[in-house]
Amino acid sequence: MYIDIILLIVGIILVVMFFKRFSSFVFFMAIVDLFLRILAFVKNNIGLKDVATVIGKYLPENVFAIIEKYTYSIPLLCMILKWCFVFLMAIFLVYIVKIFINKKKI
Repeated sequence: MYIDIILLIVGIILVVMFFKRFSSFVFFMAIVDLFLRILAFVKNNIGLKDVATVIGKYLPENVFAIIEKYTYSIPLLCMILKWCFVFLMAIFLVYIVKIFINKKKI
């Protein structure tokens, strides 16, 4: 099933169309990755086998898993996309640190 890649691409298109800023794209990718990682944790640690099966069947564990799933036959493309994602996460880290430093004391 291609539902994971379709949802990711539609989400990226919507974020780019409505927010039109690179930082919005970076935050969206970080949110998607964190959401998938939380669901993977729930899948591995939940006592309900049916829920874990549904999560495991339809949702990948992280964005790297999506990249590997659709580009495994082209190793160079897979590596380039992974490094692009790592670069995006580094930019996300910079944004978060800037927000933390500029946070005003209440």
